[in-house]
Amino acid sequence: MAQALRPNTAGSLFATDDRPHPVQDALMAVTLVLGVVSFVTAQFPSLHLLSSWTGLVGIFTGAYGQWISETTRERFGLILGLGASGLGFFLGMAHGGLFG
Repeated sequence: MAQALRPNTAGSLFATDDRPHPVQDALMAVTLVLGVVSFVTAQFPSLHLLSSWTGLVGIFTGAYGQWISETTRERFGLILGLGASGLGFFLGMAHGGLFG
């Protein structure tokens, strides 16, 4: 009955290897924050500089984070941040671009 006491993490979406990954976690957090800022500011056409630049930086940090990520939890957060950054970047480009 010892196996009944162990949690089943093999089928979990947020399965982890029970080791810290500070660089990957920091990249995930930065990508999520940049994605939210980019997406929210893209709703206001006058803030196109902020939305396009934060979106572009969010795309690059998310892509690098995907490249070095090790767990599904990290990849899940990075994909959310990448999607928001991409939408914010493209809307910011449509409203005026990177340089005004």
